[in-house]
Order: sequence, then C-alpha cells, then structure tokens
Amino acid sequence: MSASTQTITAMKSYHNQAQDLVKNYLLADPFIPYTSILTGIFLCKVVYDLFHFMSNSHSKTYIILTKIQRIEWNNRGISTVHAIFISVVAVYYVFWSDLFSDRWHNDLVVFRSSPLSSFCLGVSIGYFLADLGMISCMYPSLGGLEYVVHHSLSGIAVAYSLFSGEGQLYTYMVLISEVTTPEINLRWYLDTAGMKNSGAYLINGVIIFLVWLVARILLFIYMFYHVYLHYNQVIRMHIFGYLLVFVVPAALGVMNLIWFGKIVKGVKKTLAKRR
Repeated sequence: MSASTQTITAMKSYHNQAQDLVKNYLLADPFIPYTSILTGIFLCKVVYDLFHFMSNSHSKTYIILTKIQRIEWNNRGISTVHAIFISVVAVYYVFWSDLFSDRWHNDLVVFRSSPLSSFCLGVSIGYFLADLGMISCMYPSLGGLEYVVHHSLSGIAVAYSLFSGEGQLYTYMVLISEVTTPEINLRWYLDTAGMKNSGAYLINGVIIFLVWLVARILLFIYMFYHVYLHYNQVIRMHIFGYLLVFVVPAALGVMNLIWFGKIVKGVKKTLAKRR
C-alpha cells in the first residue's frame, strides 16, 4: 500500500471516529445538556487564550494596557465570538428552519426541539457560566449588577429550555439580541485604542442605535405578539416555563429600554460634538 493510500485511509478512519463521537456522545440525547455546556466553557477558554496570543503579538494597544484591561480585552473577545455564533444560530432557527414552522408541523411549537438546537443552547449556557464567573471574580471591573442580573436571567431561561425542551423558539428569539454585542465591544475597543474621536467610532455608534432598535426593541415586541398568537400553546407549558416566557423577556426588555435611552443620549452627544 502506497503512502498516499495509507494517508487517505487514516483520514477516513479519523473522520468516521469523529462522526461516531458527535453522534454517540455530543448529540446523544442523554448527554447533550452536559457535553454542550462543557463544550461552551472549553471554547471560552480557547477563545480567551487565542485573543491573548494574537493581541499580544499584533496589537500595540494591548501591550500597554493594565492587567485588568487585558483581561477585559480578552473577555470581550469571548463575548464577541459567542454573540456571532448564537445570533446566527438563533436567526436560522427563528426565521429559516422548519423546526419551529407552523406550516410543516402539527404538534405544539412550544414543545419542539432537536439535538442540534439543544446542543447550541448548551454551548450558550457554557458561555454565560464562564462569563458570569469572570464578572464575579473581577467584580465590578468587568461589569456591574446589571450584567450579573442579565447573565443570571439569561442563563436560567436558556438552561430551563435546554433541560425541559420547552419554549426553545422563544429562547432563540431572545438570543437574537446578542447580535448587538459585537458592536458594543467594538465601541470599547475603539475607545481603549484612543479612537473615540474617529469616524469609525461615530459610525459604530449609529450602527449600535439601529441594531439595538431592531434586535432588542422591535424583535421583543414581535416575540410578545407571537406569544399572544400562540397563547393556547404557551399556557400548556409547565408553570415555571410559562412564567419564564413572560418574566425573563419582560425584565430584559425593561433593561434594553434603559440601555437604549443611554445609547440615544450618547449618539446625540457625539453628533452634537461633530457639529
């Protein structure tokens, strides 16, 4: 047997082993909640180390930062990667996937789930746990009480949806709001790099305003409208899940409105300075 043939055979063997690992463990129903959460925590560690290595090698700003600023720099890298991942997944499941479509299923939408949708929620829980741990250890350097409340409410709601299989559609609707996180983090990076007066900072501020309006205000209104249309199904959920459908989005919605008010003031202030 030639060397190339042996290489191809070995690659096929590793590929089959990887498929068996994903099928029999990562996406096997009994293990999904645990393997997915652990995967999320592990990926947070990997991303943190990658941001540290890349920034230390290629960023002049990173080198002159204080220790706590470097930690926040890397931690925001984690939240950015998670936000991109979960917002893409959430948009797919809410607007494109047939899993939660009323057209292709006769069963109740509030009880639908799949191994992959559950696994992605578990990865998100891993992120919330890792980030909440970082915030708690460095409190209040990485975020105040509002961040603790936000992560706690989000983590509890996502965890219930993962372990019970209930309300995953509404969980993903709320998780779409993570699409605003990369822009918020970019604002911090630009500020830390001394680019607060740059055009990029202004453009980013306008983008934050628009994305926040769509993802954290209008989308929440759409979610409550969807709950209203499917209330006959929502009321059949467990009482804890039923309360989470209303309480968590309502609490997050209030926080979103408060933060949106601050964003509007910031945009007005910045535009006034430009004039």
